[in-house]
This record gives sequence, C-alpha cells and structure tokens, in this order.
Amino acid sequence: MSGFVEKPEPAQVPGLVHLHTGKVRDLYRTADGELVMVASDRVSAYDWVLPTEIPDKGRILTQLSLWWFDQLADLVAGHVLSTEVPEGAPASWAGRVMVCRPLSMLPVECVARGYLTGSGLAEYETSRTVCGLALPEGLVDGSELPAPIFTPATKAEVGEHDENVPYEEVARRVGAETAARLRQLTLAIYSRARETARERGIILADTKFEFGFASAASDEGRLILADEVLTPDSSRFWPAEEWQPGRAQPSYDKQIVRDWLGGPESGWDRHGEQPPPALPDAVVEHTRRRYAEVYERLTGVPWS
Repeated sequence: MSGFVEKPEPAQVPGLVHLHTGKVRDLYRTADGELVMVASDRVSAYDWVLPTEIPDKGRILTQLSLWWFDQLADLVAGHVLSTEVPEGAPASWAGRVMVCRPLSMLPVECVARGYLTGSGLAEYETSRTVCGLALPEGLVDGSELPAPIFTPATKAEVGEHDENVPYEEVARRVGAETAARLRQLTLAIYSRARETARERGIILADTKFEFGFASAASDEGRLILADEVLTPDSSRFWPAEEWQPGRAQPSYDKQIVRDWLGGPESGWDRHGEQPPPALPDAVVEHTRRRYAEVYERLTGVPWS
C-alpha cells in the first residue's frame, strides 16, 4: 500500500480545469489549451506522499527549474511560456507557477548518471551492469563512472516505482530514431549541467528529464524539455568538498526525510501497511535549509 497519506483538494480557479494532482505538482488546463503547473510544498518518500509539507519547497523547485531552463536554452527548447499567476488563483501560487505549452509526452524517464548510487548501484552489485550497460569491476557507492551513461526508466503512477529498462525497450516504445535523439539530448544536457554545477562546488551525480513533442505545426517533430529540470527532487546533488566514494554521500535533497522515516525514532515500518507519520519540526527545517542552500549555491542568488 502506498500513495497519498491524505490527498489534498485542488484549488478551484475560474477559467482553469484541474487535470491531475501529482506527488508534488497540480496540473490545470486553460481555455486556450495551455497547461498550468503549480508546485506545492508536498514531499514524498518510499512511495508515500507525506502528511507534512516542507515550507518554500515548491517555490524553490520552480525558481530553480526556471534558472536551469535559461542555462540550457541553447541546447534544447523548454516548455515554459510564462510564469504569470492566473487571475483568481490563490495568493499562495505566487512563485510556484509555470504556464506551459501542451506536448505529446513520451512515456520514458530519461535518466543520466555520472556516478554510481541508488538503483544503479543496486543493479551493479548483482550484475555489474546498469540498465544492461556493462560497467568495470571495483566501483562502489559514489564512484564516478568512466563516462556518463543513459539509463532510462518507465514512468510510474503515484505509489509505484519507476522501473529501469534497457535502451532497447525505449526504442521499442518510441521508435529507434526518437530513442537515439533522447539519449543524445539527455547526455548533452547532463554534461552541460554537470559542468555548471561543478563550477559551483556541486557534484551532479544523476538526474532525470522528461521530453515531449510539440503539438504546434511549426514545431512538429521537435523534442521539448518538460516538467521540472535539475531540481533536488529530480537530481542527486552532492557537495563536492564532502564527496567520498564507498559510502552514502551527503546530498541536497530529501534524504534527511528518508533517513528519519527509516530510522528508529519514527517508529514506522516502511514495509508495513500503515502510512508514515508526520515529520518533526527539526527534520522539516533541516530539509528546507538544504533545498535553499543548493538553490543559492547554483544560482548565486540568496533565497528569501
């Protein structure tokens, strides 16, 4: 059992049709067919959306995504049209909104890895491969890979796991030509982002992207970068000065939440049927500080 501990009621906004409530974002459609993505402060862990929110998280994710879209504009077009808050929307939407072009989304999570950790490490330890790609012996948790690799996954519904799949499965689902374009574009974006982060003292260990085809006739066949981009929810960011292969790395994400939930203090059995408990204030504030810190280190702008 998993999903939302308590699924929130979406805001009702004149002129917008609510389409979907995801783990973090609510999705609406305008009368003109544009999509309105609103990032909440919700946080998920172990396939549950928790009952406790992390203040500012949605605004940080949105503003960091927008910063990255700007950094990548010469490599790939993004789906953002504006950040204007729709008339009649709650005041809390300020800084959380991306108005986006509608796309025909591809059913693939495009994952790039430059370091070995997470589900990639788990597969490597049993087969010396990640998504069917052979890797050298002797790698450990946090090892830098000889070169970045494309390790796609299938998209999962809320409460389900994304599933790593071999490249051949992507080609079967979207066609060989599109699969090759996805791989090339994913690795190009990752390489640019990794260098950008490294200049700021941050290791981008891995990340995932989503792409879609534009529906406008003028953009037919053009791959567009969608959803969030290079945030702590979609990427593993590690402080470079603390990187030490052979252990779990300190990270700028919700690992603090996972650690508390999986530890004895929470009293929660992640393999049981009961939903997770509320987070203590100290865990909430620590997590918020980590999100704000990675925003500040990457953009050079103080979070306020």
